[in-house]
Amino acid sequence: MVAIAYSVAFEGVEARLVEVQCAVSAGLPGFSIVGLPDKAVSEARERVRAAFGSLAIAMPSRRLTVNLSPADLPKEGSHFDLPIALAVLAALEIVPAEEVERCLALGELALDGRLVAVTGALPAAMAAAEDDRALICPRSCGPEAAWIESVPVLAANSLRDVINHLTDRAPLSRAEPGTVLDGPAGGCISEVKGQERAKRALEIAAAGRHHLLMVGPPGAGKSMLAARIPGLMPPLSPREALETSMIHSLAGTLSEGGISRSAPFQEPHHTASTAAIVGGGRGAKPGQISLAHNGVLFLDELPEFPRQVLDTLRQPIETGEVMVARANAHIRYPCRFLLVAAANPCRCGFLADPARACSRAPTCGSDYLAKISGPLMDRFDLRLEVPGVDFRDLDLPSGGDTSAQVKARVAAARQIQADRYRDHGPHRVNADASGALLEEVAAPDDAGRALIHKAAERLGLTARGYHRILRSARTIADLETSDKVHSHHLAEAISYRLPFVAGG
Repeated sequence: MVAIAYSVAFEGVEARLVEVQCAVSAGLPGFSIVGLPDKAVSEARERVRAAFGSLAIAMPSRRLTVNLSPADLPKEGSHFDLPIALAVLAALEIVPAEEVERCLALGELALDGRLVAVTGALPAAMAAAEDDRALICPRSCGPEAAWIESVPVLAANSLRDVINHLTDRAPLSRAEPGTVLDGPAGGCISEVKGQERAKRALEIAAAGRHHLLMVGPPGAGKSMLAARIPGLMPPLSPREALETSMIHSLAGTLSEGGISRSAPFQEPHHTASTAAIVGGGRGAKPGQISLAHNGVLFLDELPEFPRQVLDTLRQPIETGEVMVARANAHIRYPCRFLLVAAANPCRCGFLADPARACSRAPTCGSDYLAKISGPLMDRFDLRLEVPGVDFRDLDLPSGGDTSAQVKARVAAARQIQADRYRDHGPHRVNADASGALLEEVAAPDDAGRALIHKAAERLGLTARGYHRILRSARTIADLETSDKVHSHHLAEAISYRLPFVAGG
């Protein structure tokens, strides 16, 4: 007899259906798993044996063969334990085979039969919904998978609970979705003393998802400003929250099945490897740029990152997705993020401070910022110098708009963009606009056209730089609820593209 259970294999954020076939045949007693399993899947034999022993289920004195189909698709992870166990139980006629076929299962088995949490429950629930099957998973994975309301999610504590459910002795109830979690608390932007120009740049960046580079001496407040950007961004739409949570589910970073509607904020250290930033390693897991999808990626001390790591960011910034290529896997992950970077003007950090004059100025600054390649520098829509704050200004009371006030303006501008790009496929914000669409939505008036042409000649703008100014100007106009892009919008956008004094 051949019994069939179903599970999934992960290819990036996509969960591909896997048919787990079990055949009981005559011959020497044995238990083999075929179908391109990795080490963790092959070891499922011993975990299933031990779990059966804890339930007093005897393995037959016959040959058991489990095939994971399609056989040419690599199978990785311990989540195949439960579907393999169910296929064997159905082949031994301990549970009804037709009930097993109606379900998609994933979960790791402990030696005493308990079900251990695994990653990827949310993409697995999506696959179950597309194939019109129920999902059986460990209890701790239930709240996460239950966010897909169209699929019955049955969360069990142990293999015994699953057997009792399939034999109608004790049916499992449907799992409830986890709670909506609050995002990281970054403080209020009004707490930042001075830096009004930088605050304005943060507002523009958050409104149109424009990449931002801040250069200034140590203690100028660059990291403090960056930490407040998530508090300026509107809540993620249901679609964006699901996209982001699918990636975090694969990475195993969802807490108790909770899904956040706040924009994610990732800040890797400058010693992080290429695989940690872009993705890769064992199993081609998502990297920091994918975990920051629909949110913020903050790179502090940008020139200290290895040149190879920085150059790998160039294509993902443009395309919004990254291909992680390994010998046995080619995985595509989404990564539409807002890149915020901070850097000192030179290695000592006090290039512009006359009281601490650098003996190597000005070559110290130009050499230091030259670690950021020209093509990467060109991808920053907004570039500004953040001056140091005098200690006397720190005694002044907090002032300016609060994060809530700025967030309201950003949300209004984002809604204008959502209406504008509703019928334009993947485009969601002004940073996505390109080609004829950009020329249509960001066409300047006559005075603005003359201004940007003069700026392009004076600053030696590339085509990419020219278009990025148009996108920034369109966002500035949206913040003012202006239908047209006027010359003063372009003037402000151009002011954020001026080269740094140190030669950056």
